[in-house]
Amino acid sequence: MSVAKSVRTDGTQNKKATAAAPNPELQQLIERLPLWKRPGYLIRRLHQVHYALFFEECEGFGITPVQYGLLTILSGNPDSDQISLAQALGIDRTNVADVLSRLAQRGLVERTRSTEDKRMVLARLTGEGEKLVAAMHPAMSRAQDRLLDTLGDKERDAFLATLIRLLEANNKYGRAALATGKFGE
Repeated sequence: MSVAKSVRTDGTQNKKATAAAPNPELQQLIERLPLWKRPGYLIRRLHQVHYALFFEECEGFGITPVQYGLLTILSGNPDSDQISLAQALGIDRTNVADVLSRLAQRGLVERTRSTEDKRMVLARLTGEGEKLVAAMHPAMSRAQDRLLDTLGDKERDAFLATLIRLLEANNKYGRAALATGKFGE
């Protein structure tokens, strides 16, 4: 095992042990079960792990990862319309409307009609929403760090770059394609 330094999302450095290969029990599982050779299965499992870590770190806030993603987009893009939010998050407009409704009920988001197009609903964070995003950020960062903790700096960068490359190449197949134009996130 080698010791690698990793820079966490909160800017601190973390020394950790990294293994070159999976443990023997996991290696046997990989060889025995074909699911462990399928990227879709592994991505789904990793997604489950991410949700569990997010909820463990952020449980006191009562916010889901999708809700936090929407709040994060609104924190830098006030008065965003539902279509733009849907495209930035990669979810459909109906889901965005539902998420916005739940966040508005909690007093975290306010919605208004556009003065230019009365059909368009614009959303922005309330003061309470801004406070929540700021308060949640350290917990969310811990969840992200825990997810990637076994990877060294170069592996982290390569992993994230690979995920982005796969998403860009296959974006058109998603239930709601991501749009990279307006928010650049």
